[in-house]
Amino acid sequence: MKLSITLIFSLFFFFGSMAQSGTPKDYLSKEFHKERRDALRANMPANSVAVFFANPVRNRANDVDYVYHQDPNFYYLTGYKEPHAVLVIFSESQNVSEGKPYNEKLYVQQRNAQAEQWTGRRLGVEGAKTELGFDQAYNGSDFKNSGIDFASFDKVMYEDFRDDYRDTRNTADLYDLIQSFKTQIQYDNSFTITNTTNDVEVDSDSKVETVTVKKDTRTLSRLMAGLREVKTEEELLLLKKAVRISAMGQREIMKAMHPGMSETEVQGVHEFIYKTYGSEYEGYPSIVGAGNNGCVLHYIENTKMKVENDLVLMDLGAEYHGYTADVTRTIPANGKFTKEQKAIYDIVYKAQEAGIKATVIGNTMQSPDTAARKVVYQGLIDLGIAKNTTEARQYFPHGTSHHIGLDVHDPGTYGQLQANMVITVEPGIYIPIGSDCDPKWHGIAVRIEDDILITENGPVNLSAEAPRTASEIEKLMKEKSVLNRLELPSLD
Repeated sequence: MKLSITLIFSLFFFFGSMAQSGTPKDYLSKEFHKERRDALRANMPANSVAVFFANPVRNRANDVDYVYHQDPNFYYLTGYKEPHAVLVIFSESQNVSEGKPYNEKLYVQQRNAQAEQWTGRRLGVEGAKTELGFDQAYNGSDFKNSGIDFASFDKVMYEDFRDDYRDTRNTADLYDLIQSFKTQIQYDNSFTITNTTNDVEVDSDSKVETVTVKKDTRTLSRLMAGLREVKTEEELLLLKKAVRISAMGQREIMKAMHPGMSETEVQGVHEFIYKTYGSEYEGYPSIVGAGNNGCVLHYIENTKMKVENDLVLMDLGAEYHGYTADVTRTIPANGKFTKEQKAIYDIVYKAQEAGIKATVIGNTMQSPDTAARKVVYQGLIDLGIAKNTTEARQYFPHGTSHHIGLDVHDPGTYGQLQANMVITVEPGIYIPIGSDCDPKWHGIAVRIEDDILITENGPVNLSAEAPRTASEIEKLMKEKSVLNRLELPSLD
């Protein structure tokens, strides 16, 4: 029996949609994304248009790409997870000669049965309408002839391009979409476009009228930061789950840790716990630094073969449905802090407590840093590691707080703290080998980081399930881990 190509493709589409059953049901709703678009529109300048592009596909090597991750702003406003897409939002409804007015357009990658057999089901235009709730949805190839007169707006807002995308054989890929947009706004022509018009006088020569497209590459990021820094209830459900998953990873490694583990094995335990709870990804490259490696703030090599009796600094975060946690614990690999390790650890803990107490409505984003830094500086001076605050500053070289959300360093205005913001409080002390102090302190690195929800009733530590005090950590490290029973055959 022979089946036509059309029937084969139809069956593939049908079974492709059937295969989507059994997926999680707690993603952000299409109503959430629409409300966020409406909120942006309400803050846009009059007679303006905002243009967003999906993230590029990143090449890993040869013909293998990295797992695709959507641009957070694009996902926040659409829920669309695929590449090669454009979102256009208008500040006011656009009147048309035929059809009803509209105030937004979404251009998506076209459905293609052959491509989908290799890389998975695409939403396409109909999916963008039914699953994402867009009335005006089109294939990406239609963007070239969008009919949008960008010169008619007082502001055309977009984030400037980083040129980190490739041109492929797909004639509606991100490269072509951006090139089309640049043409429509005359991006490379002194920020103007030209229209040829005729003089009203009879037999007059035609003349060129220069029409300026008022491009704005700054306002949009500020508007999005103002929206994203305060989380909705729907966002908080996902963010809280990401944080709790991350805290569970910290708890499990406290029970499983032993001096013979490698840094990458420690990393693997965390990430295994994440996957077990349904986390799709890590929110950022996992940091596991034993001993002096912990003094490298963003150490991601994780190549030390045995953590031995060092302190192990573990800065990791699960990403759940787009939202990422950011939780750090520092623990002794052998289950017991030395006198020097505990002295440094206790300073950082007290500094974090001071920072958390400062995370109240009305304070600024700098308030936790000011409070934590005061404790750290005095603690280092009291131990004789530093003579004054100038010397102490080198051992605490980073800020104390940042927003988290769809990005691990979520955008924000960094002004006053407001209810339903979620920020980190993460003081640290790092004393690299060779520092100008007693060598007994060398190689000690401690960071404690928690995710704090700002509320009307004060700060709430969302990651509190992961022990923070030295005594609590030592107590939990005495418990048995289910992973201790895992024995793999030797490959030697």
